[in-house]
Amino acid sequence: MSSTTGGRRSRITAARFHFRPLTGFVGLLGALANPVMFGSAALLLVVVHYGADLPDHEWLVDHQLPETTRLHAADGTLVAEYARQRRIVASLESIPVRVVNSFLAAEDKNFFTHLGVDILGVARAAVWNLSHSGNGVRPRGASTITQQVARNFLLTNEPTLRRKIREAILALRLERTLGKERILELYLNAIYLGRGSYGVAAASQSYFNKPLSDLTVAEAAFLAALPKAPSQYAAAGGKAAVFARRNWVIQRMLEDGRLALAEAVAAQAEPLGIIPPASGEIDPAAAYFTEEVRRQLIERYGADGVYQNGLSVRTTLNRRMQRLATKTLRTGLIAYDRRHGWRGPLTHIEPAGSSWMSELARFERPAGALPDWRIAMVLSADEQGAAIGLADGALGNIPWAELRWARSRRAGQRTGPEPKSPSDVLSRGDVVLVEPIDHAGSHALRQIPEIRGAMIAIDPKSGRILAMTGGWSFADSEFNRAVQAWRQPGSTFKPFVALAALDRGLTPSTIILDAPIALPMGAGRGLWRPANYSNRYLGPRTLRFALEHSRNVMFVRVARRIGMDAIADYAERFGIIDNMPREIAMAIGSGETTLLRMTSAYAMLANGGYLIRPTLIDRLQDRSGHTIYRHDDRPCPACSEIVWRGQAPPALPVTRVRIADPASVYQVISMMEGVVERGTARRVRELGRPVAGKTGTTNESRDAWFIGFTPDLVVGVYAGFDEPRSLGPRETGSSVAAPIFGEFMKAALAGVPARPFRIPNGVWLVRVRLSDGRLAHSGDTDVIWEVFRSKTLQNPPAALARRKPTDAPRSASHARSQVASTLLNGVGALY
Repeated sequence: MSSTTGGRRSRITAARFHFRPLTGFVGLLGALANPVMFGSAALLLVVVHYGADLPDHEWLVDHQLPETTRLHAADGTLVAEYARQRRIVASLESIPVRVVNSFLAAEDKNFFTHLGVDILGVARAAVWNLSHSGNGVRPRGASTITQQVARNFLLTNEPTLRRKIREAILALRLERTLGKERILELYLNAIYLGRGSYGVAAASQSYFNKPLSDLTVAEAAFLAALPKAPSQYAAAGGKAAVFARRNWVIQRMLEDGRLALAEAVAAQAEPLGIIPPASGEIDPAAAYFTEEVRRQLIERYGADGVYQNGLSVRTTLNRRMQRLATKTLRTGLIAYDRRHGWRGPLTHIEPAGSSWMSELARFERPAGALPDWRIAMVLSADEQGAAIGLADGALGNIPWAELRWARSRRAGQRTGPEPKSPSDVLSRGDVVLVEPIDHAGSHALRQIPEIRGAMIAIDPKSGRILAMTGGWSFADSEFNRAVQAWRQPGSTFKPFVALAALDRGLTPSTIILDAPIALPMGAGRGLWRPANYSNRYLGPRTLRFALEHSRNVMFVRVARRIGMDAIADYAERFGIIDNMPREIAMAIGSGETTLLRMTSAYAMLANGGYLIRPTLIDRLQDRSGHTIYRHDDRPCPACSEIVWRGQAPPALPVTRVRIADPASVYQVISMMEGVVERGTARRVRELGRPVAGKTGTTNESRDAWFIGFTPDLVVGVYAGFDEPRSLGPRETGSSVAAPIFGEFMKAALAGVPARPFRIPNGVWLVRVRLSDGRLAHSGDTDVIWEVFRSKTLQNPPAALARRKPTDAPRSASHARSQVASTLLNGVGALY
């Protein structure tokens, strides 16, 4: 019914109850002479008095209930929900009859015959209340479902006669305005049923992990039993009270003719089958990922849009990769933390008799402790290990093999000598974290790492973020270091300096001087003397060598040659740093960026130089199922054809924007493969497949990075302290971040065939000596196939240059001098 019609009806109703003074006086005299008329007049006066200022109810005709926003992984699995009222709105047509009948039997068996107020029900309740008055028994109500809707949406729960009268008047009006079906639909979707669930659909998921269509009669009756005392029954689990209440509902269904006898008997014999309450997060491993999605949704649609509008969000999350990312990052942080010693017990409690159990039970569990870790007290220590007690009274031990790593911690991330016995590590009364390692009571000593880190995995073709973890534990810190931590990228920035240089005529064989350099900083600021990590200098070396071995001073010389404007252009083009200062130190990674930005930039190298927009969201739908956002926004009219009849898939237009020369990009990729084969990331070589990447270590080893990729997967790893300080002697991107990358890729790509990087048009592969970039001669052993752009290598003989590394080389000594001359023409040397 339209609001105009409803408003007209309200005005007509109000006009009927308007009394002129004289007419009202004469009518009152007549009513006093006739009891029936007197009762009717009194009722009319009550209606007029209490119905004069009732709230508007017509908005309920098309009211949309607050609904849960649900996040799904790429495979459709639910991974997170956001709501102020956890609700899944279901149309009345989609709610099974057995569910409807259960609620009608329990709450309002005459729903489809009364006009909003059940007069017979009111009378029965009045008689019962009178017969039990003074007994301390709570009075029975007789509210119909319509009255409950009126109370829940339009009134309060105050237990007064005034509220009951207003509720009854509103119920009569709701019946005329909304109709039975709409009222019942509102009720079944709005009623609170415990466990934070509103409406039958959400409750079905919460108690049985089922859609409504799969509920049995007994399960439907259980839900209908909840409105009387949802919190009490929801907490009762398998206790007798909830079992009896459910069976009472089934009996009412039988008595009302809504259920056959055999069905009722079978349903009453059925166990409750309630699943335990959810612990909170649906997928704890994806907590950083889903929180970043939530934050982006709020930025786009506001808090109300996220918590009330029932969005359906299909994310890019690959659940398997996400679990791997969380596991391997934690393993890598633990490995670093162990290298730097044992920081001691959580606290010390002197055990006295058996009181240690109660003392331990009161000890607060640290927020960063992993789910499998437990708090234990050391009861004794001998040469075999340490005897421990757990808060539940169980006893166990920590073997000596699980204590050997626990050197004492010293200043500067250094450690003391290796412990010689368990008593060097633990003492009686120490409270520590342990993790079970077998079923015989053996445990491993654990401590929460101080170092923090992050990891991101991206599909380089689409920009879809497949996995993201932003720290050790979301419970410990919600700060997402993958997207919120701005840190210096160090040497991971150097590939983009190399790319800018290659686009300006340099080649991987260009000779650059690796020697100390001093540059003026400006008036009164003295000289800047950049240094290599090792403080060693090797003289003239190739640009390839500079990248493979991360030589700082060589890249400073490259930056001076090509200019900081060129480098800033690439930093901004690849989204690494916006408005990058034109300071030469920026060429060796002294700016600030995030892991997401750096990993996305590497993805644009991996895909051949195409711009991508990194995304956590594939598609957004509103509560009605209409798509309101798609990451892949290419036009596709034929995609609306949802029935497949053997036709070919629709062809999508190519809309990617190229931001770099594919030939130059491939040269950088080839050099970054050398980083893995011979350079600072040799630890990753064990993967046994084509991998390109770059380590990064900032001044004083404050930040450790590794970003690497195959043709189809890009992974970035960062590690460091939240309050920047040195990671310690000899700790670099190679020792901290690269092993995490390697473990992740080994598991993520298990069973996936290796694939080489695609060689674009416009490049030649030439056999050169690795040491100096000059043409290889017969008998040379340090020979590689170097990548040259066609414009820097004019008319190369096929014997010494080829387009594909699978081509068979042939002898061509007569042409060597010609090629050497051609090579050196575009090379030059930077001294």
